[in-house]
Amino acid sequence: MSVLHLTSDNFEREVIKSDIPVMIDFWANWCMPCKMMSPIVDEIAKEMEGKVKVAKVNIDEEQALTLKYGIMSIPTFVVIKNGNVVNQSIGMQDKQELLKLLGI
Repeated sequence: MSVLHLTSDNFEREVIKSDIPVMIDFWANWCMPCKMMSPIVDEIAKEMEGKVKVAKVNIDEEQALTLKYGIMSIPTFVVIKNGNVVNQSIGMQDKQELLKLLGI
């Protein structure tokens, strides 16, 4: 599965009502660390297909979601299970750290 691109329109359906955990990468086009994380995020999306949804929120395009989750720095990774935030991490991470964030 490829990375989902979240908007205010699909957020409830794809995240809040998801029956599997969702890892969200809050990012921006101008953020170099975000760009450096992108291949790792894509790799996890492929490897964890069916077990975890991996999604991205562009903070410049989705300011309401950015405010809702209190995102102050990027990249920020938020894990949501059953509609609730269960884990969060800010800054560049290696693949193992992101998997730990997911509880894997």
